[in-house]
Amino acid sequence: MKVSKTGGATPVTGGSAVRAETAYRNAAQPQPVPRAEDVATVMGIPESELTPKVRKALQELMAEVYSLRQDLEEARQRVGYLEQLADQDSLAPVLNRRAFVRELGRMAAFEERYGAAGAVLYFDVNDLKVINDTHGHAAGDAVLKRICEVLLRDTRASDVVGRLGGDEFGVILAQSGLDVAADKADRLAAAIAAEEVVWEGEPLRVSVAYGAHALSGGQQADDALKAADRAMYANKRGGRGEP
Repeated sequence: MKVSKTGGATPVTGGSAVRAETAYRNAAQPQPVPRAEDVATVMGIPESELTPKVRKALQELMAEVYSLRQDLEEARQRVGYLEQLADQDSLAPVLNRRAFVRELGRMAAFEERYGAAGAVLYFDVNDLKVINDTHGHAAGDAVLKRICEVLLRDTRASDVVGRLGGDEFGVILAQSGLDVAADKADRLAAAIAAEEVVWEGEPLRVSVAYGAHALSGGQQADDALKAADRAMYANKRGGRGEP
């Protein structure tokens, strides 16, 4: 995992909040108001009746209607943008814990109703405190951002990535049983460990402990997450994912 930097981490770009902000800004751009003649044609008003007063009144009315429509669309996009911000982690473009648990609950409900397989992975970064204490929290943040990049890069669009705590991450896998999920967790952990972190010229080694849990019908999201967390600690005690 290579993060070459002298002072701070390269920001991670992308994410649904960025797309929502773009849509919000686009909605704020003024739109042209149609001519009175065009409106009259649509409404079936004969051109002969378009006296200067009627034309002026019609133009003012349409300007007001378009202004209200513009305000409504801008407000709608603004709400969407703020909702995306509320769901996104403060450090990287992945879901925060609240939004992740909500999505996990949806996946569990989908599994219960349709019998579709689903699983959740739990990752814990090894020795992040050592990195923070030795190189500073900016170095630790760079590591966390890069881990997010790896998780996003190596998962499918249908999967969900979230940051569950300071150094903990989760991934929701759609259409995946326990064997597939465990194999995916192992490969994601290997992808993180295989890369090199370089901070101010000094290489840092990063690895993660991990666990996998298959969703079962009627299981609560919090219970599924706790089960994946327990699986992670069991693997950690067994030496899996240790540096």
